[in-house]
Amino acid sequence: MKIKMVISYDGSKFKGFQRQNNVRNIQGELEKVLSNIYNEEILIKGAGRTDRGVHAKGQVIHFETDKKIKNLKYKLNKCLKDIHIKKVKRVNDNFHSRFDVKEKVYLYKIDLSGKRNNDYYLNISYYLDLDKMKRASKLFLGTNDFCNFTAGYRDDYTSTIKKIKIWQFNKIIYLKFQGYGFYRYMVRNLVGALIEVGKGKVNAETIKMMLKRETEKRLPTVSPNGLYLVKVKY
Repeated sequence: MKIKMVISYDGSKFKGFQRQNNVRNIQGELEKVLSNIYNEEILIKGAGRTDRGVHAKGQVIHFETDKKIKNLKYKLNKCLKDIHIKKVKRVNDNFHSRFDVKEKVYLYKIDLSGKRNNDYYLNISYYLDLDKMKRASKLFLGTNDFCNFTAGYRDDYTSTIKKIKIWQFNKIIYLKFQGYGFYRYMVRNLVGALIEVGKGKVNAETIKMMLKRETEKRLPTVSPNGLYLVKVKY
């Protein structure tokens, strides 16, 4: 049978989601605790691999087992540190936490006050024009080629972003992205581009040229610390 879990974690305490030797990672930590509880090897699959420093409020994973464990959520949360199990549910055997994803929602937090922990925010001290950022963000909506906003080689850089919302509250700027197929560093690169727009260093025409691959210009990749995987939709 397959078990689906919704989890949250503090990315600042790990070297990323992916299983790695000799460093603390989310996948390895979960597999170790689950294997001890089930008394058999448990391997998990995630909806996506968050990078070092990236946090999650609603990451989704699944694993397979023939055993039934009572109070699994309670037992896991008692053993885990910096990872919290929010939901546990048995699912159809055809379910796959990665391949069945319809949408993901990411949130990026920027602190303008400089008073908050930079493990969880990007701290900046300069002015950003939110109106310019909001207008420029509309260029990313729909299906586009995000080659100039993605790290690493891919055969296809096409992806679809359905919604982008930008707002400010109590000197915190929030940037929320909803879509499918967010590639490596993609959200961080989009935020970096919008910050450059907000600073007045980049205009909408540059963004358009980058999306059309009419220029090889690269803009800053922001810190992973302010990024949160909020929700995965199926």
